[in-house]
Amino acid sequence: MPRPLWSGAISFGLVTIPVKLMSATEDRSVRFHQVHTEDLGRVRVRKFCEAEDREVSAGEIGKGFEVSKDTLVAVTDEELERMPLPTAKAIEIVAFVPAASIDPVRLSGDSYFLQYDGPVAVKPYVLIARALARNTKVAVAKLAWHGRERLVLLRVRDEALVAHVLKWDDEVRDPSELAPKEVKVTDSEIDEALQLIDSMTTDDISGYQDEYRKALEAVIEAKAEGRQPPKPTEEAEEPGGQVVDLMAALQESVRKAQAARDGDVGDAEVHEMPKKTATTRKTAGKAPAKKTAAKKPGRGQRGA
Repeated sequence: MPRPLWSGAISFGLVTIPVKLMSATEDRSVRFHQVHTEDLGRVRVRKFCEAEDREVSAGEIGKGFEVSKDTLVAVTDEELERMPLPTAKAIEIVAFVPAASIDPVRLSGDSYFLQYDGPVAVKPYVLIARALARNTKVAVAKLAWHGRERLVLLRVRDEALVAHVLKWDDEVRDPSELAPKEVKVTDSEIDEALQLIDSMTTDDISGYQDEYRKALEAVIEAKAEGRQPPKPTEEAEEPGGQVVDLMAALQESVRKAQAARDGDVGDAEVHEMPKKTATTRKTAGKAPAKKTAAKKPGRGQRGA
């Protein structure tokens, strides 16, 4: 297991459970260094003090908040640690809510395992874990960590407590302006879409892999050995720009999904709508836009 990132206690009414916080996930992305393209020399970022015009070490760097133009207030780590917050050393459970009531957009992507800390924590840890496992509710708690107070969701995974960091209400944008308006969708199209959903439903997503990372590792391995990178097996069509018969596309998608389950995967066909109006014919007759030539890559970037 990874090393603990934080230690404190879960506050559950009058019950206190000493715990350690550790990352529940790991980043397996391929990482790149920034290099000078002419000679592959490493490009490094150096930190300079504007007042003294010199490079400074990590030990000389602190935190400052800009209260107005050209006015900074220094805040030390010790001052942050001494702030009078009840959540400074505790994960304070503030409520229990139905799991289905949590909007997935509020999940920040940061997940952590909570490990009980010491023999005295075993029984209350198991108690809250089993209580959560027996119903459909999750715990919502507050935690002050890394210079800010966080809202976290606590749930159970394989008898272990897991904390998922949540976005605060004011951190979630309103999507109402993005939703399409006055679009007619027939009941038959909705039924066909529901059939497609049923055809693609599964209870297990553990078999999916990061194909991009595998392909990128193959490119790096080939170049490191002086070989040409693997070539794509087929040209991928650019998405978008094609008018389709939505019902035909749904029906063909259902057929393909059912065939995939039976082990007989065929190529799905999407049928173009007939071009009836003069406006459509005029649009279709326009010359395609010229594509901009790909530029020579510049400095190396970090992996996606």
